Amino acid sequence: MFLKYVKVAMFMKRDLIDKIAVFLFKEGFTVKGLTGSCFDLLARKQENILVIKILEDANSVSREYVEEMGNVAAYIGATPLIIAEKAGSNLEDNVLYTRFGMYTLNFFTLSNSIKNRFPFIKRTQAGLTAYIDGNKLRKKREELGYSLNSLSKKLGVTKRMITRYENEDSEITISKAMKLYNIFGGEVFNEIDIFSGKKMVQSRDKSDFSKKYIDLGFEARDTKKTPFDVMARKDNELILTEIGDKTKPDFSSLSMLLDANNLVIFRKKKPKNIPAMTKKEFLEFEKSNQLIKFLKEF
Repeated sequence: MFLKYVKVAMFMKRDLIDKIAVFLFKEGFTVKGLTGSCFDLLARKQENILVIKILEDANSVSREYVEEMGNVAAYIGATPLIIAEKAGSNLEDNVLYTRFGMYTLNFFTLSNSIKNRFPFIKRTQAGLTAYIDGNKLRKKREELGYSLNSLSKKLGVTKRMITRYENEDSEITISKAMKLYNIFGGEVFNEIDIFSGKKMVQSRDKSDFSKKYIDLGFEARDTKKTPFDVMARKDNELILTEIGDKTKPDFSSLSMLLDANNLVIFRKKKPKNIPAMTKKEFLEFEKSNQLIKFLKEF
């Protein structure tokens, strides 16, 4: 019975991955699917890069996976997203959720966001909330001829509270938000741009390789559950590094999609037709521009 449930869940996830990939492709994104990674899709349209984890239930993803996705996204300048059907219960359309601080939403909400129709309702510890744009609320109230007193009666709050709403961007409960929405529509709320607010790049030197990158002036860190083993960035130069004697099939195409340099550090004999070197050769570099020049020659 358990195996049957697992197989059904896997098929449902596969269908959702395919559905999202096709949608993004139709919207002009170049899409790369990955297996055995902490994220399932990498999509790019010009400078808009998405790192997407796709799940039937968002509660099934671990903090470790979410943190790793966030780190990868920071280095490649991407937005990390979790797309799921539910998080215990079904995810509501046009409502933004979070899982360990990462934006989590259903396919419908993603579709609208790609088309610049962003959600303005967010699930927080206080429940469903929305943010009022005070300036827009005041203009809309005056445009439609509502007094402070009349609007306060419709919302069931004091005139002082309406004044507060208009003087500052306020978070309100969903019940009051729906009353406002029924009067003024969605334009009095602050939409949440899910593609903004990218993380800062941070270094972590656990291996000899990431430590060497940092010594050369890069921001760098090791990765887990990705097609590469080390990420390094300095200014506009991004280097994705794989360590081992066999290259992963996704590695080269992934680097091309991200306009990144790719480097393979072989423990044994290295090939000549790809940007590769031994660990000893890598550790002998003294300046970052020497390494970058080497990679640019391929």
